[in-house]
Parts: sequence; C-alpha cells; structure tokens
Amino acid sequence: MFVIDTWQNPGFLYLLLLIPLLIVWYWFREKNSTGEVRFSGLQSFKGAPKNIKARLRHLLFILRILVISLLIIAIARPQSTSSKQNINVEGIDIVLAMDVSGSMLSRDFTPDRIGAAKNIAADFIEHRPNDRIGLVIFSGVAFTQAPLTLDHGMLLQLLKQVHSGMVEDGTAIGDGLATAVARLQDSKAKSKVIILMTDGVNNMGSIDPLSAAEMAKLYGIRVYTIGIGTQGYAPYPVQTPYGVQMQQMKVQIDEALLQKIAQTTGGEYFRATDTPSLKKIFGEINKLEKSKIEVKQFQKKTEKFFPFALLALILFVTEVGLRYLVFRKLP
Repeated sequence: MFVIDTWQNPGFLYLLLLIPLLIVWYWFREKNSTGEVRFSGLQSFKGAPKNIKARLRHLLFILRILVISLLIIAIARPQSTSSKQNINVEGIDIVLAMDVSGSMLSRDFTPDRIGAAKNIAADFIEHRPNDRIGLVIFSGVAFTQAPLTLDHGMLLQLLKQVHSGMVEDGTAIGDGLATAVARLQDSKAKSKVIILMTDGVNNMGSIDPLSAAEMAKLYGIRVYTIGIGTQGYAPYPVQTPYGVQMQQMKVQIDEALLQKIAQTTGGEYFRATDTPSLKKIFGEINKLEKSKIEVKQFQKKTEKFFPFALLALILFVTEVGLRYLVFRKLP
C-alpha cells in the first residue's frame, strides 16, 4: 500500500523540517509551564502512584505531530508507477540450403566441410530466436529436411541428422535453390532470405541455377551464396583396401555462378576457405539481416496519498476525542 516510486509535489516534503522545531518548542513550553502549589512539606506525597493521565499527557502532542506529518506527505502526492512494454517483432524467414555431396567430406575444414557447416549453422540458428528458419539439403537431388519453423529445437535435431550420402551423389545447385525458393514463395514475411552453401560445380538436376535465381528474384528473396573450400587442393578421405587414406583433390567451385546468383537476387557471395572464415561469413550475414523490433512503452501512475490522508483523519479524530473527553482541562 505504501510503495512509492515518485512524488507529484516533492517540494512540500521540506515542511517536514518543521517537525523537529515543533518538538523543541513543545519541550520548552512544557518545561516553563509547570504550576506551583505551596505546601509545608512533600513527605505525604511520597509513594503516591502516578495517574494514567499524567503518564499519557504527551500523547496529544504526539498525535498532533503525526497528523501534521501525514498531511504534509499527502499534500506532496506520493505515487507509484507501473510500466508496460509492447514489443512488436518483425522476423525474417530464412532457408538454409546445404550441399551434402561427397566432396563435403574434405578435411580442409574442421572436422570436415559438412561438419563445420552444420556446427556454424546451428550457432546461427540459436542466435535468431525471432526468425522462422527452414533447411533444404541437396546433392544429386534436393529435398526439404525441415520446413520454415520457429521450433528451433526441432530444427537443430534435424540438422544433426544431416550427413553426406543421404541422397544420390552429385551437385544439383539449381534444384537446391529452387526447392528453397518453393519453401519461401508463400511467405508473408517482409524479408525472405536463402543461404546457399556448396563446394562444387552444378553437374546434376533438372533446373538451371540461374533460372532458380530468377525465381527467387520474382518472389523478392535475397540469396547469399557461400563457396566452401580452400584454394588449390584439399585432403579427401578415400576408402582403399588398406583402410581410409587421404588423397589430395582439386577444389572446384563455380564462383562465377554463385556470384551471378547473389547479384541477381540482391544478395552477396562469400568464399570460405576454412572454418574460422565460414564462421565469420555467417556473422556478417547475421548483421546484414537483422530482425526489426519495435518497442512501445506505456507508464501508468497511481495516486498513493489517500492512505496517508485517511490515517491523518483517524489520528486527528482520535486526538480531538482524547483532548475533550479524556484529557479535558477544567477552567
């Protein structure tokens, strides 16, 4: 009841400085107002019990001081404030299109290309709580691993299950991009994004990558393309009669195609040559695609003077009643 956050008229609180002055005045007045009665001796009064009125004779002044203090506080108008925020989040719909072809097992990334892509994509997802995110994987063919969802826990579980060899081997960039576009074409979000990751050259599929890029542009989808692979050659695990051995394989990424896809859709092309650079690229995309958050704050003030005023009235009535009924002065 007496929780106070602010005062409407705080200047009136300075009147409380008068209370100590009133107490000093009362003390001097009582000291100098003692009546005198002449007796030949005071022996007969020794041991006489003190009257209850004598014990409580300062109660009236205490009540009057309390009434004045409470009235000053009430006039200063104590208030409590409560605030409320309306947060309007405008999320972004994002589809991760990930290449899972055999070449993604190359060890120029830690632990390999597909493992690095999965780990960094998972971190990206965890930092986008307000966005719907979907997952498309492609190799020789493409399919949707997870539709657009805000259930990022489920999405992360499905991402963990991604591995090379899930589908026919190859690199169908056009099919992967077109499948991602299909996931976003009916989206009502103001911002729609595809992050396409591949380490090869389009060599399979039924849809031309540039045609898929034109489809993305038609639906207002930006495509960020990432070429995954070091410069030159990369170690690749090969099964031999003597077990798995590493062989150096040439890195072939169609950078011109990926740049053209990004340029057509208003996105950007990035080249990741190792795990730290891939992580940095996702960080840059995270900054480029920020969700819009609109915060409206409302503040309500509640008057708290009434309890003080009511208590002052009760004490005043009590003081008047005691003054004229209990501590009444005779003329």
